[in-house]
Amino acid sequence: MSAAAVPAVGGISPRRAWVTDLPVLAVAVVWGASYLAAKGITTTHTVVAVLVLRFAIVLPVLVAVGWRKLRALTGAQWRGAGVLGLVLSGIFLLETYGVVHTSATNAGLIISLTMIFTPLAEAAVTRVRPSAGDLLMLLAALARTVHVLAMARIKAVRDADSLSLTTVQLGGAVAVFAVLAALPGTGASPWSTAVGFGAREWAGLVFLSVFCTLFAFFVQMWSVRRTSPSRVSLLLGTEPLWAAAVGISLGGEHLGVLGVAGAVLVLAGTAWGRRAASEGVRVRS
Repeated sequence: MSAAAVPAVGGISPRRAWVTDLPVLAVAVVWGASYLAAKGITTTHTVVAVLVLRFAIVLPVLVAVGWRKLRALTGAQWRGAGVLGLVLSGIFLLETYGVVHTSATNAGLIISLTMIFTPLAEAAVTRVRPSAGDLLMLLAALARTVHVLAMARIKAVRDADSLSLTTVQLGGAVAVFAVLAALPGTGASPWSTAVGFGAREWAGLVFLSVFCTLFAFFVQMWSVRRTSPSRVSLLLGTEPLWAAAVGISLGGEHLGVLGVAGAVLVLAGTAWGRRAASEGVRVRS
C-alpha cells in the first residue's frame, strides 16, 4: 500500500511524521526560551503593555502579507478564529503574569500538562501552598489544552487558510490586551513601556513577537491539521526541558529533584507517545 493510501493516525504516515514533528519541536524550543525572555523585559506593572507590543509588532506584517486570503474568510471562519483569539489572550495573560511571579524554569515545567502534578506533589510534601505564579501557570496549561482542542474541533476553521486564521487569532488577542491597557489600574501604558526599553529589551520583545508568537502559532495551526492534537501536545510537552535548560544555563536558576524527575518523565512520555502513534499507523495500514 502506498504512503498516500496508508490510513495514518492524525492524517499522516510514519514516513512523513518527522516533516510535521520537527517544526512543532522547534516551537517547543523557542517557547522554552520565551520564559526567560519574557521575565527579562516584564514587570508586574508592564504585563499588559508588553503583550500589546508583542502582538502589535507582527500583526501589521501578517495583515499585509495575507490580505487577499484574509478577505476571503467566511463569517463562520472569522467567528471561529475570533473564539480561538479570545482563548489565546487568556493563555498569554495567565502565562505572562505567572512568569513574573515565578522562575523561568518553574514556568516552563508547570505549563506542560505532563508536569502538572509536580508543583502539587511538592506542595503536598512540603506542606507549602504553590505560589500565585505557579497557580497561574497551571491555569495557563489548562487553557493551552482548550486552545489546541478548539483548533482541531471548530469545524468552521478546518478548511481556512492557516496564515489568515493566525492573523485573526493574534488580532483578537491584541484587541483584548489593548482594551485592558486602556483600563485604569492595569499598569504602565504600551507607549511609556516602549519608550523605556533599551536595546536588550527590544531584542527580547522581537524574539517573543517573531519566533514565540508568529512562528509558533502558525506552525501549531498548520501541524494540528496534519496530525492529531494529542501528538502536537506531546511534542510541545518537551517545552519544559528547553525552559529548564535556558533558565539554568543563562538565568542561573536551579532545578530540584522533583524537577529532574519530571524532565525524565517528559522525555519518556514524549518518546512513548510518538511510538504509540507510529504503532497505530502500522496497525491500520
